[in-house]
Amino acid sequence: MSYDVFVKAITSGLSQIRIMDLIDILIIAVIIYKLIVLTKETRAYQVLKGMGILFICAVVCDLLQIQTLSWLLSSFVTSGIIVVVVLFQPELRRALEHIGRGKLFDRSLLNDFSQDDATIVSELQLAITDLAKRRVGALIVFEQKTGLGDIVATGTRIDGTISAPLIENIFEPNTPLHDGAMIIRDRQIVAAACILPLAENMSVARELGTRHRAALGISTVSDSITIIVSEETGVISYAQDGKLVRYVDQRALKGLLETMFVRGGTSPLAMLKRRVKNEEK
Repeated sequence: MSYDVFVKAITSGLSQIRIMDLIDILIIAVIIYKLIVLTKETRAYQVLKGMGILFICAVVCDLLQIQTLSWLLSSFVTSGIIVVVVLFQPELRRALEHIGRGKLFDRSLLNDFSQDDATIVSELQLAITDLAKRRVGALIVFEQKTGLGDIVATGTRIDGTISAPLIENIFEPNTPLHDGAMIIRDRQIVAAACILPLAENMSVARELGTRHRAALGISTVSDSITIIVSEETGVISYAQDGKLVRYVDQRALKGLLETMFVRGGTSPLAMLKRRVKNEEK
């Protein structure tokens, strides 16, 4: 009997759905999908994902009649939309420009390629080492979970295979792309001559130049790992989570690169700390 009542309730509910309701749901679904696609490679994606989780929690609390928590989450989501608008003005402005051009749903596709992880590590290590020996400044950003599409948009698109000659040629002085950061995503050089946000931390050593401050700046707003080669001293450093590790030797450099491409998932900072402890023992 209860089964029949359940079936009748479902049938009655479905019979009340109009065609316009289905069209409405379809349009909302397409908009949400396209919004996810457009922000997938930007820092805004993580914020939107967090807002989505809070929205789902608010709906669940409302269904369970948890009044206080539901009100709190709903209020936070409402105010959070304003925060998103303030934080991501450049991204929103760019989206409105796409709408004006009629290219809202356009998105460039990455070239498919396959490259051995060991080869990538070898090429990167060779390029960085050679740049350091010749005291050629370099700034290489390795994208992690947080998308850097907004940073990529400030530079020149490359979409090239990782190789030592290409990296060294890009950072060669007096060339069009030498000034700025290189972005590496999914084992591919995505862009060069990109502009990074500078660190506002006044406690940063004064002898550190713009490259080091830019590396610290991007590391505070994303989970990226940035390798820096000093133009003045040839010293190799890297920045992660708002921290700068200087005087990286060949062994540490190889370990750092292997962590990102061969043994992905382990924090380079944690790996370096464990290595120092083991050497002290």
